[in-house]
Amino acid sequence: MPIDIETFTESDDEELTAVTNAERVVRFLYQNNDKAFTPSEIADATGVKKTSIGTVLRRLEEQDLLEHKGDYWAIGNEQAVRDTFRFHRNMDALDEQFGAEDLEEWRDHAATNSSE
Repeated sequence: MPIDIETFTESDDEELTAVTNAERVVRFLYQNNDKAFTPSEIADATGVKKTSIGTVLRRLEEQDLLEHKGDYWAIGNEQAVRDTFRFHRNMDALDEQFGAEDLEEWRDHAATNSSE
């Protein structure tokens, strides 16, 4: 997705390549879909802190993106992974086109309309 030149000029490399821990884990396991790894191995390979990896893995499993047996984790439903990444790419494009949603604005609107 393209960005405006002002964002490009004013941002540093890290800001322009920000990737979540969940994305790092899913990408790693997707690229290695013929293997299963321990949480420690996944943390080492992705740079996710070992203190955070358990939470990341469990949340991704709840979303059907990962599965695990014993101490090992692997990519889950590959179609769900593709659909999730496609969804997020589309949401990013919509945010770019129409502006990101403001959660506080939604809450204020809901509170105002619920009292009517």
